[in-house]
Amino acid sequence: MPRVFPVKTPLDAASLPGRAWRALCADLGDTGRDPLPPMGGRRWLRRFPHVLVVIYALYFGLTHARLLTSVYSFSGGALPEAVAAAQFAAVVLAMFRPLPALWLSLGATAAGAVGAKTYQLPGESWPWLITGLLAHAMVLLLLSLRRPVRVAGQAVVLSVGFGALLEWLTGDHLHTPTVLLSAIVFTGVTVVGASLRARREAKSQLVEQEVLTAEERTRRTVLEERSRIARELHDVVAHHMSVISIQAQVAPHLVADPPPELRENLDGIRQNALDALTELRRVLGVLRSEDPTGAEAAPHAPLPTLDRLDSLLDNARAAGLTVTHELSGERRALAPGVELSAYRIVQEALSNALRHAPGAQVRVELGYAAPGLRVRITNTAPAKPAPAGPGTGHGLLGMRERAAMLGGELATGTTPDGGYEVTAFLPNTSGEKQT
Repeated sequence: MPRVFPVKTPLDAASLPGRAWRALCADLGDTGRDPLPPMGGRRWLRRFPHVLVVIYALYFGLTHARLLTSVYSFSGGALPEAVAAAQFAAVVLAMFRPLPALWLSLGATAAGAVGAKTYQLPGESWPWLITGLLAHAMVLLLLSLRRPVRVAGQAVVLSVGFGALLEWLTGDHLHTPTVLLSAIVFTGVTVVGASLRARREAKSQLVEQEVLTAEERTRRTVLEERSRIARELHDVVAHHMSVISIQAQVAPHLVADPPPELRENLDGIRQNALDALTELRRVLGVLRSEDPTGAEAAPHAPLPTLDRLDSLLDNARAAGLTVTHELSGERRALAPGVELSAYRIVQEALSNALRHAPGAQVRVELGYAAPGLRVRITNTAPAKPAPAGPGTGHGLLGMRERAAMLGGELATGTTPDGGYEVTAFLPNTSGEKQT
């Protein structure tokens, strides 16, 4: 059986030039709108570049018309004015549609060069008249400010090649060639425009990255604060689960001849409580494993309640604050989570007052009511400047998270006298009893 060898197709030589040509047409044939971005800052400054470009276009448009009629003796009726108007329109159009402006400017240049060649005196600049060259340079500058370097480079090559083609078609040397000058000027303005564009993009990316970094920092701070709150509340929940387990174990002994169904249900409650307690301890161990040597590593340390509020206030007074305490309403037994959160909110507010308002007078108010507990901490303006130093960012976030976790509300803000106020309402979701 004869062997069959695969046939290797030779590379299509026209494929690469064809793709390059199509890419070039796509780049330079884009007629889409691409407006010049306004400047930042005050409102009247935002359109300042547009005003400068219009003045530039008007000046060189009028100068171009005068140059055609006086220096080159261009007597083609209204053609000099039409060429100058087209050059003016090309510069203005470049602020909104840079590539159509490029073609319009090249067309105006061709018309002006043909007319100027007919009437020019020996030694005059050609094919790029000086005014037309500077107007076209502005078009290239505006184009390179918004289009990629690839497209801007293609526009420069096209412009210089366009002038070289006109130079080659003349066949005489009575004029002063401007092809080399145009190459230098066009390349220079394009490099400047591309550099400004790259700088603007880098600055935009930097601002975007800073926003993302700030959002990530805020998110991480929230997660850290929630983890810290969870570590504390796990102890509260674990305590209640232990109580449930013990009560379910003791309950059958409190009833004479308990039925088997009751024993079975209580055994199920006790077993579920023990399983839940085991899972809680496992989760709590994971939460505490990040910092086993820190302050949060003491799993059996008693959690603070409002019974320790007087000690907290005494510590703040010893640190230099003038603290007063007011209690309103009939004191009630609150849920452990409410007690803990209220204590932490007061603790954090006092820490903020020490840090940001040294020497201030602080007032701590607790208002008991049937729905829950209202906490209000206010401080006056600082008696002396606060030492500079970045905060951890956990304070207000932690207070908000604690209030939100309980379904409560927290508001913060400055007071008319230059102080600061923190107000929170923490609903008591557990069954309350009078004490």
